[in-house]
Amino acid sequence: MKLIIQIPCFNEADQLPQTLAELPRAVDGFDLVELLVIDDGSTDDTIEVARACGVNHIVRLTNNKGLATAFQAGIDACLKLGADVIVNTDADNQYYGADVARLVRPIVEGRADLVVGDRDVQGIEHFSALKRALQRLGSWVVRQASSTSVPDTTSGFRAYNREAAIQIVVVSRFTYTLETIIQAGKLLVATDHVPVRTNPPTRASRLFPSMWSYVRRNAIAIFRIYAQYEPLRVFWSLAALMFCAALGVWIRFIVAFAEGSGNGHVQSLILGAVLFIAAVVLWALGVIGDLLAAQRVMTQRTFERVRRIELELGVKPSHYESGSTEQASASTVLAGQDGPASPENERAAREQAAVRA
Repeated sequence: MKLIIQIPCFNEADQLPQTLAELPRAVDGFDLVELLVIDDGSTDDTIEVARACGVNHIVRLTNNKGLATAFQAGIDACLKLGADVIVNTDADNQYYGADVARLVRPIVEGRADLVVGDRDVQGIEHFSALKRALQRLGSWVVRQASSTSVPDTTSGFRAYNREAAIQIVVVSRFTYTLETIIQAGKLLVATDHVPVRTNPPTRASRLFPSMWSYVRRNAIAIFRIYAQYEPLRVFWSLAALMFCAALGVWIRFIVAFAEGSGNGHVQSLILGAVLFIAAVVLWALGVIGDLLAAQRVMTQRTFERVRRIELELGVKPSHYESGSTEQASASTVLAGQDGPASPENERAAREQAAVRA
């Protein structure tokens, strides 16, 4: 069993050493624990610091593509490097490194495919009362949209087994946290959560300029993702609201007409017609969206099969560079071969390294 802990980074040279120092290098249930850093176009010494700290693998993106893209690139690399379980954590040392063992336990015991770390947001002292309330509201909305029970849906501290990771397709550029939970719920991926600890903040968040920007972006992301999976429910609900509004306006006109003052309420007749047309358009969008959703499911299944084929063939990770350490570096031993991702190839490489030693 192989565990890879991935850390997406963007200009994290100052925080990365402490984060890496607190991550475990051995976890019960795993023969290997490796570290992978995804450099999302950093302009500081993040790569050099990662190598100096002894990470096993590096994925270097050519420019800043956003957290969601970096997360997806890391998942792809971890799968091709033969990971059985993947843990994602933040580079700013927000999460308590020793809780990795707690996070992966439900997967090791076969009780879950995806495990999300619950920070107990209401107990985090440096969160304002407003932020706590918004976090609770946002998590409730995501739970309703995803049909899961995850209490802390914005937590980036989470673990995936191999099958769950293979199915992940992140479309959003802003964040992967909400999208992957809604996706897991709709794909019937077994999801669980465990309490985890957090460290004091080392810097301000870089994902959003203000609280309201964060709320706006997440609200748009939730609506967009949910509409992808439930277009009929979303658009037909809006169509029903528009139709009820049109019906109410028409009833007002009919009452006025019956009382002999219909000529003074012609605008109500026009408004009702406009609202009715809007309802018909939304109804049609629901039908079109449902057809596109079926196509999306087929596309996602095709993507999953392509990924499985790539893993079977041993296709190398994109933008991949080996770390500087000699431990658990099957990818380095296989630098000139095709297929560093195959677990069988990695075992052979480790045996060769042991013989050479």
